[in-house]
Amino acid sequence: MDVSTFPSKGNLINARASLKLSKGGYELLDKKRNILLMEIFSLVKRVEKIRRELNEHFSEAYKALQRANISSGISTVAQVGYGVTEDDNVSVKYRSIMGVELPIVKEKDSNLEANYSSFRTNFSLDLAYDKFNKTKKLCLELAEVENSIYRLADHIKKTQKRANALKTIIIPRYENLVSFMEKYLEEKDREDFSRLHSIKNILKNQ
Repeated sequence: MDVSTFPSKGNLINARASLKLSKGGYELLDKKRNILLMEIFSLVKRVEKIRRELNEHFSEAYKALQRANISSGISTVAQVGYGVTEDDNVSVKYRSIMGVELPIVKEKDSNLEANYSSFRTNFSLDLAYDKFNKTKKLCLELAEVENSIYRLADHIKKTQKRANALKTIIIPRYENLVSFMEKYLEEKDREDFSRLHSIKNILKNQ
């Protein structure tokens, strides 16, 4: 038998404290889950807006690229593309919401100019470059928001699992234990009182 479940006044105090702590923990987890749900709902609305904008920008960017291919020639545009260096202008930081680390994806320098020569190119190619650069920024924003949604959803699932364990297992267990101890100790007090009363009567009649 677990000594901590033996019906004594000390164990009853401990069981009541554990029950109170478990209920408080459940309330905190429930509040945390609600806050995270509110955050994820706002991000879902945001991601829908970004996707619509991204589709529009992609369409405009490819149209601009087609015009650049026509005006400058596909080979010229391809040569410019081969000359563009790899973009490492992205930084990732994190912000914390209720213990969940959410990414903040930003460009280190938002004012970068086109890194290709203007020789043998024209306005159409500059426009295409600008359109795709804006599309890239939206892709970064979309990656940030979608990753945040995934992290929040995963944490909400874990939080819900802990809350359910408290609600369906831990709290009922302590409620039953407290109820059992209270009834046992009340019955024991009545027996002790009755025994003491009987002893007094015996001593009185002697």
